[in-house]
Formats: sequence, structure tokens, C-alpha cells
Amino acid sequence: MRKLALFGASLLALTSQPIFAQAPQPPAADPAPAAAAEPPAPMSAAAAGSARKGPERRLTGADLFDLAIASDPQISPDGRHIAYVRRSNDIMSDRAVSSIWLIDTATGQETPVAGRGGGAFSPRWSPDGKRLAYASTEGGSAQLWVRWMDGGEAVRLTGLPTSPSSLAWSPDGRSIAYTMLVKDDGPKFGSAPANKPEGAKWADPLEVRDLLTYRADGQGYVEPGFEKIFLVPATGGAPRQLTFGPYHDGGPLSWSRDGRTLYFSANRQPDWERDPLESEIYALDVTGGRVTALTDRNGPDANPIVSPDGGKIAWLGYDDAGRAYENTNLYVMNRDGSGRRAVAENWDYSVDAIQWAADGRALYAQYDDHGETKVARIALDGSVRDVASGLSGGGIDRPYTGGSFTVSDGGAVAFTGGTATRPAEVQLARGGSARILTDLNRSLREVKSLGEVRKITTPSSHDGKAIEGWLTLPPGYVEGQRVPLILEIHGGPFTAYGPHFSTDNQLYAAGGYAVLSANPRGSTSYGEAFAQEIDKAYPGNDYFDLISIVDRAIALGIADPDALFVTGGSGGGVLTSWIVGKTNRFKAAVTQKPVINWTTQALTADGPAFFGPYWLGAQPWEKPDLYWSLSPLSLVGNVETPTMVVVGAEDYRTPVSESEQYYTALRLRGVPTALVKVPGASHGSIAARPSQSAAKASAILAWFEKYKDGWKRPAGDAPAK
Repeated sequence: MRKLALFGASLLALTSQPIFAQAPQPPAADPAPAAAAEPPAPMSAAAAGSARKGPERRLTGADLFDLAIASDPQISPDGRHIAYVRRSNDIMSDRAVSSIWLIDTATGQETPVAGRGGGAFSPRWSPDGKRLAYASTEGGSAQLWVRWMDGGEAVRLTGLPTSPSSLAWSPDGRSIAYTMLVKDDGPKFGSAPANKPEGAKWADPLEVRDLLTYRADGQGYVEPGFEKIFLVPATGGAPRQLTFGPYHDGGPLSWSRDGRTLYFSANRQPDWERDPLESEIYALDVTGGRVTALTDRNGPDANPIVSPDGGKIAWLGYDDAGRAYENTNLYVMNRDGSGRRAVAENWDYSVDAIQWAADGRALYAQYDDHGETKVARIALDGSVRDVASGLSGGGIDRPYTGGSFTVSDGGAVAFTGGTATRPAEVQLARGGSARILTDLNRSLREVKSLGEVRKITTPSSHDGKAIEGWLTLPPGYVEGQRVPLILEIHGGPFTAYGPHFSTDNQLYAAGGYAVLSANPRGSTSYGEAFAQEIDKAYPGNDYFDLISIVDRAIALGIADPDALFVTGGSGGGVLTSWIVGKTNRFKAAVTQKPVINWTTQALTADGPAFFGPYWLGAQPWEKPDLYWSLSPLSLVGNVETPTMVVVGAEDYRTPVSESEQYYTALRLRGVPTALVKVPGASHGSIAARPSQSAAKASAILAWFEKYKDGWKRPAGDAPAK
């Protein structure tokens, strides 16, 4: 269960400054393309690129089109096959495309399943392992499909108006439950005059919003309606809506063993809009439609999953204490809601996903530990042992923790895992040893020299707490050589970096920089208390952690103390802006999608019920001094560091107005700056399109290069007060 976080073509520079980046150029179109027997596979940059004198050994922006990553591995009940989603970049559409592939776990042979004629995702095995349900956009909008594995036939089951999600097979394999948005007309006030002449072109009708969160990052303005649960026969037929009412009924969904009940989570209270974390576990009578609450505490209860014998339900949640971060804990109860208890209550890790062991005596749980993601087997008596490590897949542009897993009836663990120099592949763990089953980036790995990644640790100058980080070195780094350093700060702030592949870091390293990815206090995976160090005090003492680990990189003889640079996105953008207001040690900075003013953030972002009460403990009008004291804008009068500001043009998590405020303040003070917007990008998708990801990294490097020798205010140029 993730907490609400700030986050995770050419760029549009909205200043008189020069353009600092150019996207990789696509190949010229063939004026007379040859006919193809089937839709072509995504074209690679290598296939489309121009002739060179020799291969470029360092990673370039053009190489981003050649990258692929594995996600959502679903192992069959008997462990013989793994269906997974392969995400690869298409140079012609400048987008990632998703397809489903099947791996024979004995031979390693791969077979395409779906996605050639449109994106495919969310593969889910039938209970007997003979069919695979999935969602696909083949032929238009996302619909539910089923493939019979023996014969290979695939049938589209639905013709839905909106995309299905949270697919769940019934125990007898005869039905599939799913959730889907049911649209609503929404409120209407006012109307234009009725005397519109025929052929006249009048303005669009008024837009009326009445939701507290009326726009959402990556979604845009929220369409009126509610997420509801549906059921469709697995051989096709009319879907049937199972839940109703003015609230969202969410997945994942889990069936009782007799197929009569579905379990789900929701906030079905009248004030659901103003209570962003609250949810309960509900039991839904599939035949009669009766909904019964099984939990009743203050806090989120979610992700219900029924035990193999049907007698117990496991779920995830925590008590809402009004803090910005809590560890997500594992619980079990009887199927009627009685006997609720925590499992491994004193285990100081946050659980992200769970699955029952086939014997019903334990659960498998994904968690983060010191920047690395693992899977543990947690017995009902509270004992814990790891069964898989090295998971990755939390993103490809920056080295976040993440990944996903499933477990066969025999205990084989399929997961996505990689290294600091290898994006996530499908791996299989049995008895503690893991085997890599895919090699999605072999052609790139064979010719590219990537930067080595080293772990470093230092005590914080604030209180001696151990602070960890990872240094990505320039390819071919010579021991003892000092190189310029980029401090790259993670977002969240309740997330973590680790030894995971990162295109941003490798592109910066290819430019000759060492890149430091650190986990200051507030980061997850170090225990609940460490994350809560910044509760109602962010930004704050995390500043000392970051400066301390920069000093450690200097002490190791790697970082050049006279060539320090800083950047970060979202929560990292907050800290970048805070740092340049506290010190002039850095030659230049790039703050990406930051929060600059907590008052405007709390009232314009897509989490208005969350940011004020949970992050600052009050609304802006209740504690205006606290809001201002934690806003980087309050320190802008100290800034003398050239600072570029980067933001997605459709960012609703840290809205564009935050970046615009900071840019304008820096311009008024006469500090070198540039405002860079990524067209069409939301907060979460600022690096989703390969050309924009490459151009953004290029812009940051160009800014640092421009100010590599620093900047001094011209004589007689008095800063604005």
C-alpha cells in the first residue's frame, strides 16, 4: 500500500534564455512503405539511426528507445509458465508499448501472447491454469480478453465504455470479476440562450465541478462517476454490475472459495472525499448484492485476499494517527470479520503486496529494506524469512525501489529484478536461488559501457544517524580521479533510492559526472521512525543528511569540491530549492516539479484533503506561519545559485504554478534561471516519453555545463529585496 506522494520532443523553454536541449531526431519517413503481413514490431534506435564512424560506447539519449523492462510477472498455478508484461519504447510513436509474453520456466523459451495489434496488460491465470485473462486495446479502447492456452485462441469478452481493472477469476473458472468507472452526468448550472441560429459557432458549454479533488495527475479533470464492481461470464456474455452508490468500490478483488462472495475495499462513508486514507474491507454477496463491512477502524484497510481453505482473510493497513507516513502492516481475520490480528507486529518494515502460500500457513510479502526490494515468507506465527531479493521495476528514469512478484502452488517465486546496470528482467526463485529468464536489453548491454554504482554511508552531521547513498561513476572512471558531482534527490519524500537501473543517472555519468543518489531521513525502508523524522518538519533536518553525504563523496576522493551540482524531482525538487536557499556551495541547480509554497500547493494540488492535515497538521489559514516557514519560497532571498526550473505542462500533483512562482521570484532577484515545461507531461509522466526523457536530461546537463565555473552577480546589480 503506497502513501500519497508528491511525485515519482523537445522541451519548451519559456524565457529569453536559449533552448538547452534537443530531442533525439526520428528517422525520415519512407515515402512508399512496403506492405507488411502483420503489424511491425517497435523500431529500435539502432535500426533507425544514421551511420557512424564507430559505435558510441556511452549511453545516449537515442539509446532510450532501445530499452525494455519487464513488469507484472504472473506465474501459472503449476509453475510451468510465467506470463509477463514487456514494456518497450517505440521510436515512431515516442511512447512505451505494452505486450504480454509467455515464458516456459523449464526451457526459458518465450512466446508472444498479446499486444501486437494494441497494448496488452494485466495478465491473470484461471484457477486451472488453462486460460489467461488480460486487458487489451486491440481494436480501440481497453477490453477484457481471454486466451485458451492449449489452442492459442483469444476471444474478446467485453465492449466496455471505460477500461476494466482488478481482474479476478471465480474459483470455478466460470466468471471474471473486475472494476470499472461508471460515468455520471455531473452537476449542471446555467445554460446558454436558446436562440442559437442554425450554423452558428458558439462557445463550449460551461464546465461545472463539484468534487473536492476535481483533477488528478495523469488523468486530468476528473470525469463524474464512480468505480464499481462487475461480473462477466468467462466465455462471453453480458456483464452484470454488482455494486452501486455514490462512492468508489476498489480492487484488488478476492473471491470466497465457494464463489458466493467477493471481498474488496472502499470508503463508503458520506464524507469519503474529505477522508483520503480511510477505507474498510467489505464482503459482497454476489447473488443478492448485500455489502457487509468486515473492518471498522480509523485508517486504511485494503488488499483483501482469501486463504486457500477459505477460512481466513489477509489484508494490509494501519491505524491513521494523522502522520504523513506509517508502515503498512499485515493482518489476518476470520472470513466473517472476527478474530482480527496483526501478523509479525514488531517487524519494522512496510508491506507493499501479499499472496497466500498454498498451504495456508504463511503469506508472501513484498517489502523494502535499505533501498532494496525483497520478498519474505511470513508465517502466521510471525516468523519471517526472505525468499527472493533484488526486485526492481519501480521506474526506469531514476533508481527507485519497486518491482512485483507472484508465487506458484509449489512455492516458486516469479519476480521482476535487475541491477544498477540492468533494467528489470523476469526472474524465478526456487529454494533461495534465483534464475534470470529474460534478457530484454542484451543488444544494448553488449555494446554500452555503463557507470559503476557504489554504495556509500556516512553519519549525518545533525545527529549521527547513518545515511546511505549510491554513487554512479562515469564509465571508465580512474581510481583517485576527482570528477564533478551531481546530487540527485529522490521524490516522495516517503520513497527510497537503491542500487537500481536509472537512465537519468547513466546519462549524467556518460557526461562525465558522478551522480549521488541518497536516502536522507524521511526515506522509507529504514524503519518507521526514520521515515517519520520529517513529519510536520519537511523540509528540515534532511538538509544536513544530504550535505553530509556529499561531504563523504568528497572525502572518498571522488567528488570535486569545486564542482558540485544539485537536482531532484518532486520531493527532490523541494529539497533542491531548499538547499540553494541554505548554501552557495553548488555551482548550479535544477529544481524539477517542486513545491515552492505550501499554501498554494495544499489548495491547488490533487490531494487537497491530504497535504494540509497530514503533512503540516493544519490548513493554511490555521497555521500560516508554519506553512511559510517550510516553503522554499521563504528562502528565495538568499539564493545566488543559477537555478533552472523544470515541470510537466499538465502536472496536477505539484501544479505548474509552483514552478512558475519560483521562476518569477528568481527572475525578480536577478538570479540566472530558465523555466522549462515538458509539453503534455503530468507529474508522474514527465519522463514517460523517451524523447522528452532524453531532452530533459540533456537540458539539465547543458545548464550545469553553462555554469560549471559558477556565477557572480555583476557589480552594481543589486538583488531585489
